[in-house]
Amino acid sequence: MNAEPFLQLDRVIHEKGRLAIMSLLAASPQLAFTEMRDTLNMTDGNITAHLRTLQEAGYVSVTKEFQGGRPLTTFALTSRGRRAFTTYINLLEQIVQQTKSGK
Repeated sequence: MNAEPFLQLDRVIHEKGRLAIMSLLAASPQLAFTEMRDTLNMTDGNITAHLRTLQEAGYVSVTKEFQGGRPLTTFALTSRGRRAFTTYINLLEQIVQQTKSGK
């Protein structure tokens, strides 16, 4: 079995919580903090920590604004984040194919 795809997996994305966030954001142009938190059933602190890591990696952008007098924080994948996620998914597909073929 070729270990190279495993070694190339992005450790920032590979953690379960961050992978869930990246997957959710990949399917939407942007999402509100509360919507992501509730959809993923995470605590405020947990999702905040994961989002901070993704933002520091340049994978996620944050927008803070007021809507109807209330604060609204939304997140979106950056172009770098979308490329990193696509690369990650492609590597997972290689691993799956490699496993299926027994090589």
